[in-house]
Amino acid sequence: MTPAQHVTAADSWRFRPAAQQPDWPDPQALRSAVEDLASYPPLVFAGECDRLRDRLGAVARGEAFVLQGGDCAETFDAVTADRIRAKVRTLLQMAAVLTYATSVPVVKIGRIAGQYSKPRSSPTETRDGVELPVYRGDSVNGLAFTPEARTPDPERLKRMYHASATTLNLIRAFTTGGYADLRQVHEWNRDFVAASPVGERYENLARDIDGALAFLSACGADPAEFHSSEIFASHEALLLDYEAALTRTDARTGLPYDVSGHMIWIGERTRQLDGAHVEFASQVRNPIGVKLGPTTTSDEALALIDKLDPAREPGRLTFITRMGARAIRDILPGLIGKVTAEGARPAWICDPMHGNTFEAPGGRKTRRFDDVLDEVRGFFEVHHGLGTHPGGIHIELTGDDVTECVGGGTAVRLADLDRRYESACDPRLNREQSLDLAFQVAELYREGRDATAAPARPAVAA
Repeated sequence: MTPAQHVTAADSWRFRPAAQQPDWPDPQALRSAVEDLASYPPLVFAGECDRLRDRLGAVARGEAFVLQGGDCAETFDAVTADRIRAKVRTLLQMAAVLTYATSVPVVKIGRIAGQYSKPRSSPTETRDGVELPVYRGDSVNGLAFTPEARTPDPERLKRMYHASATTLNLIRAFTTGGYADLRQVHEWNRDFVAASPVGERYENLARDIDGALAFLSACGADPAEFHSSEIFASHEALLLDYEAALTRTDARTGLPYDVSGHMIWIGERTRQLDGAHVEFASQVRNPIGVKLGPTTTSDEALALIDKLDPAREPGRLTFITRMGARAIRDILPGLIGKVTAEGARPAWICDPMHGNTFEAPGGRKTRRFDDVLDEVRGFFEVHHGLGTHPGGIHIELTGDDVTECVGGGTAVRLADLDRRYESACDPRLNREQSLDLAFQVAELYREGRDATAAPARPAVAA
């Protein structure tokens, strides 16, 4: 893949309306930043994107499960070894539990190394009579409410690239350098079970994993997969100037790939069929995700499939549903039923975060752990009722002990939110809440599998 090679097909989005783009004050500065980005090396490689597409093809066929998680919005000051290691550790711990309980491979995808941009409901924000551009993520402007910080700066696009490169380098080091060893990950989970207020619920599952590892050790089994892991990078492809600048032609196939990340997704606010985001995604070979909210119709879902996955290729398209706990059982069955009846095979995964946000007294955005879990439960119920595969979960989480979502085993209360509320945008599950969710999702998967009398087999690779 030649780093500076451009793809003309990837510019077709420029002739479509592009929602949620910043109002850059200096067009020449934007052009200069984009030209620099177009000369930079790839952040990921086409072959890695193909490998993820293969993994997601297994999900679409019901042979694997997705764990996708990470920050609502990454920030430049959080690009540290400790912060990144904590996120990697949380994903690895969740995946170890899910792999054993589901008896299928778990595809680990981070909301990481590119999730620096956020869509917003209004282009401006007003405080005490002062109106300034809204914060759109560190890739665009700063969080501080000052004219200097809030003015969109295209040089931040280059900072996003370098921050993403640093993050990817650290992830690769952690996952291949011994940190991801399965036995170590399981020891972390045993500590969680022993120390968590809800740990007693999961003792049986932890004991089962102990037994499986002991059996394999007694047999002398020590596969290489026990000592390393595979975490793919994904983000919302919101800033199209950035994504297009990082699109390259693969020398093997002559096809365009967006090398800013392995998987990109289109958000609920930008999935217009005639819009620039859908057009851009249709032109690149990466695995593509689309967020589907409660207003999505079956016809819209089918039209998105026709546009983004006309060949009906398992692994190409993932639908990420974000309905809300109150709506998912009513809306999701019709969508899945119609799509399945038409012979399409997207992977279906559940985002139980975005449909369950509310404002707490004092103005903090938060989510109830019980609502998050109930939406996941509804997602599983719908799929089990239809005989289709609940393909995974998409979670906003952190490896830090923040207090942003209420409830869970740590019993974060509304009064606790100000103690460690660190998110730049939306609230995230902390490490203990994330692990609590993983154990409960494992139970839901097992219940559904047992109900359909599917054969179970031990799986321990994480």
